[in-house]
Amino acid sequence: VQLVESGGGSVQAGGSLRLSCTFSGVTGRDYYMGWFRQAPGLEREGVACIAADGTIKYAGSVEGRFTIAQENVEKTLYLHMNNLQPEDTAMYFCAARRRSPYTSVWWCSRASSDFDNWGQGTQVTVSS
Repeated sequence: VQLVESGGGSVQAGGSLRLSCTFSGVTGRDYYMGWFRQAPGLEREGVACIAADGTIKYAGSVEGRFTIAQENVEKTLYLHMNNLQPEDTAMYFCAARRRSPYTSVWWCSRASSDFDNWGQGTQVTVSS
């Protein structure tokens, strides 16, 4: 599995960015995927995840502002981020995990320990 993020950058508060994660070795209903972020000195935080059947979970801090979307034909995972705030500043990572036979297709996780494939990250900086 290979994951490559892009789309990070610097924006002012209230602005928008779209992060992309191109993936290979991931097949639709066999994996769940997610976006994480990590600010300096803080633990990695699960922002959003998408299950094999498309079920989505968001962190409360981003719900209503961020949208995760998976395009299997394009082999790309997106994170659309609107109304960005300085507290959203972090390195953003894409992650994937093959679903075990005991994991329901509607299940995904925002815990980093539940993922074993990671991209290199893309930096998002929001200024006030």
